Amino acid sequence: MLEGLKRLFGLGPKVDFKELVQQGAVVLDVRSKGEFAGGHIKGSMNISVDTLGSNLSRLKNKDKPIITCCASGMRSASAKNILKANGYTQVYNGGGWSSLQHKIR
Repeated sequence: MLEGLKRLFGLGPKVDFKELVQQGAVVLDVRSKGEFAGGHIKGSMNISVDTLGSNLSRLKNKDKPIITCCASGMRSASAKNILKANGYTQVYNGGGWSSLQHKIR
């Protein structure tokens, strides 16, 4: 059960988010448009978690790395699960966008 929780919240093996971004990963911010407008990672894509299922066509390459983020890590964990369930192969939960921003600088 603990391993399942770790995977759910992206607490598994250490991920080098900076390297993923340098390799062309998509940073997907799954907060609302209003939250995104209040601050976000430069170059990130915004699709709210509640509309992600109907906007998967915006993420064309299912093999390209995707890093999900939100305010705290809860919605980004849900988004990761949605993407994985729809065949996206390299999805990482980046957690809160502001802490992720520091990790990719």
